[in-house]
Amino acid sequence: MSFNKKFKIQSKKTIDLFLQGLLYTAPIGFTFYIIFQIFVGIDEILQKYIIQILPFKIPGLGIMIFFVLITFFGYFGQSILARQFRLLLEKFLKRAPIIEIIYSALKDFLSAFVGKEKKFTQPVLVRVNNVSNLEKIGFITAENLSKFNIKDKVAVYFPHCYAFSGELYIVPVENITTLNVSPSEAMKFIVSGGISKGK
Repeated sequence: MSFNKKFKIQSKKTIDLFLQGLLYTAPIGFTFYIIFQIFVGIDEILQKYIIQILPFKIPGLGIMIFFVLITFFGYFGQSILARQFRLLLEKFLKRAPIIEIIYSALKDFLSAFVGKEKKFTQPVLVRVNNVSNLEKIGFITAENLSKFNIKDKVAVYFPHCYAFSGELYIVPVENITTLNVSPSEAMKFIVSGGISKGK
């Protein structure tokens, strides 16, 4: 075998190994990088205020204070006093409709992911076109739509691929098929564009 041929084979193997290594490390690297940047950003914002109190800078102190404050609000939020304050705030926001819409939407969206009443727990397969038998995977977010005077239909949220966004469809119940998979597996499958192989 000539030197050139050996070199080409070895180069191809090296490139394949590099790409394989990239496949293993890139998702982990990007995930940690994004989380790190979020923490650094929060820390830098808080450090501007901390440095006015302390004469020296302690790296990570802003994050620690942020974590303690959020935990405190989580604890305080369970008290009767906090519930009264929240009701008062929501009553005040009703006088500013645009702000109230933004507040309510964000509150409901976050509650759907981390609250006690999680919404993305029931993955379903939905037939969206009876002619071509086209189907989509989504999550039932509301089964009772009587306040909109809608009967025999449910609200299904369809996350977009490679994005933190999606669309809400009102779907006839007979077009719904419940999927026997965990919500996290269904979400990974959708967000990855069907590439995710699961566990």
